[in-house]
Amino acid sequence: MAKKEEGINAVNQQFNKYEGVNKAHEYNLVENKTVDEFDNDFVIQTCDMSEFFNDGEAGKVAFAKKLGSALEEIGFAVLSGHGIDTNLYTKAEEKIAKLFETIPLEKRMQYEATRYGSVNQGYFPIKETTQIHPDLVEGWVFCRRAFNLPDIENYKESNFWPEPNYEPIFREIVQSHEKLILPIMQSVLRHLNCDPHLYDKKLTNTNFGFRLNYYPAISKEDDASGAGRMLGHEDVDLFTILPAQSVDGLQVYNRANGKWIRLNPEPGTIILNTGDYMQRITNDRLPSTTHRVSKPKEPRLHNKPRITIPMAVYLWEDEILDVLPGLKPVKYKPISAIKFHTGITSKYYGDEYAVDE
Repeated sequence: MAKKEEGINAVNQQFNKYEGVNKAHEYNLVENKTVDEFDNDFVIQTCDMSEFFNDGEAGKVAFAKKLGSALEEIGFAVLSGHGIDTNLYTKAEEKIAKLFETIPLEKRMQYEATRYGSVNQGYFPIKETTQIHPDLVEGWVFCRRAFNLPDIENYKESNFWPEPNYEPIFREIVQSHEKLILPIMQSVLRHLNCDPHLYDKKLTNTNFGFRLNYYPAISKEDDASGAGRMLGHEDVDLFTILPAQSVDGLQVYNRANGKWIRLNPEPGTIILNTGDYMQRITNDRLPSTTHRVSKPKEPRLHNKPRITIPMAVYLWEDEILDVLPGLKPVKYKPISAIKFHTGITSKYYGDEYAVDE
């Protein structure tokens, strides 16, 4: 595995042996101003979820067609009309800034990330998100057991949160996002001519990773190093729910032409992207699309922190990832979620992270 300094200049194919789905394209893990090209014409589709919620069966069919076509084309869509109070996101940003800016590093390190099931849960110091690149971000991953939800027994807040009064606001966001999971999955399945309710049970009270990302102001030293805010990657999950953010930097790779798209949608919308679980079960129909976080295009924004709250939707570890009915010829054999998940993410955390049943 490459050292982090080498990761600044690495391409993804150096780590291809870890992949669980076909990823034949090659890209730089970090923006390379000499090599990379940008696609300024491609528009990632905005899909109005109010069609699903308010327009009966016809609305569900229309929404599924739009969402499915967007995800099949590039693996990303922008969701409007989702019904979530966006003031929650404003409150969350304030809480995240306080968490990372006022709680001492020594206290944060008491919650340093470790694997539980398939997911690495806990605190990631800056430049420690992966072993292959010094990402300019601090992160904190909270899974289902970190929230005081009705299905969680013997919950103890201090096991996961360094101080009280953080969990409630983020629990409210998690529960709001959970209301979108079945509508999204049902629409994907409908688009693929499968039973829309095939995954209803699997995705009720399901496994997830809710991540707090804090990208601090970029120092002159880090700017000169060439490191990116988050390396180019594909999410390992079914899909990720990501509220839009005011500080730009998210870049999406267009496999059709090998160019990058700068994605900075309207405030209040949600970015949705598909991951490796989804590419596997859809037999490559819906790609796990490459994305990364680079420095803002405007240098004046380098001094402003960037805060995001992606929620990765997984399956429980004992579930089997199997190609959906009717998708032929079948390219992938059935595999347990934990073997699939940890095998891929061991490229970030070390070979010993993988679980081989």
